[in-house]
Amino acid sequence: MTAEPSTENQRFRVGPPPPFDPELAAALEVIGEHLPPSLHPEMIPALREGLATLEGTDLDLTLGGAFAVEERTVPGPQGSPDISLLICRPTGTAHAVPVVYHTHGGGMVLGDNRTGIAEILDWARELGMAVVSVEYRLAPEHPHPAPVEDCYAGLVWTGEHAAELGLDARRVIVAGASAGGGLAAAVALLARDRGGPALLGQILLCPMLDDRNDSPSSHQMAGVGVWDRTANDTGWTALLGDARGGPDASAYAAPARAEDLSALPPAFIDVGSAETFRDETVAYASRIWQAGGRAELHVWPGGFHGYDQMAPQAALSQDTKAARLRWLRRLLGN
Repeated sequence: MTAEPSTENQRFRVGPPPPFDPELAAALEVIGEHLPPSLHPEMIPALREGLATLEGTDLDLTLGGAFAVEERTVPGPQGSPDISLLICRPTGTAHAVPVVYHTHGGGMVLGDNRTGIAEILDWARELGMAVVSVEYRLAPEHPHPAPVEDCYAGLVWTGEHAAELGLDARRVIVAGASAGGGLAAAVALLARDRGGPALLGQILLCPMLDDRNDSPSSHQMAGVGVWDRTANDTGWTALLGDARGGPDASAYAAPARAEDLSALPPAFIDVGSAETFRDETVAYASRIWQAGGRAELHVWPGGFHGYDQMAPQAALSQDTKAARLRWLRRLLGN
């Protein structure tokens, strides 16, 4: 006898989770021993301690002398503490270079300005770019708007000091993965709405965009893979508290809430087919197109959340990274 579908499945008309890419599925078995799909608030302190031990040193970040690395303290948002920017500039370059302004991932509750920076530095080395990575305050200790305002303040400072740093203020690209992807999207919205720095592009990798956490993929992937619906609830509740999922959530916290996605910089957007953020990411790209904007969207078949960082040697991860680099090369060529 066939089991009756649940009310949620009837509402969304979804089946079981999409299959993981076979190579990634094997990696996920190992990853799952250390990183469960769900995150609960009481787990945050231990995860922060674990991530701190993986921090790269300045020597690591130079990539064998390819970059000069410094950490600079700059003014934060008005009335708030200063923020730290990790600045990596290519050595031996006399002219102003493009820059990737990086907002790190970590579900709004984890990470620092070194988190996820390895691939960003790979782009920069390949294409002759600089990287500026911002250290923003984390939730729940610092809820919205602290994280996004820190990120925006760092972007404004970078634009104002571009000449001093040897950066090309006309070629600034915001980029981030997961929560960092959501913050990059929000920073692009703020720059547009406040008349801030003109951005050449935005790179939104498996972005965390919608606090409502109620898409078909969020239900479909519950308890499966990496960063499931429970983890997502933990992250958004830390950021927004009681406002999470309600009518008053800000678009600068959850960019999926933005009513107007016109006049934004060209976007590269990607996501795995087997992760919580799939449907909100596809919807965001579609709305950029509907508003007359430019976006390149990739939905990588069988990819779980963060697969390209956790299983970088997998064939799908290599294809994913190559597509990002190709887009960047085209953008800079234009």
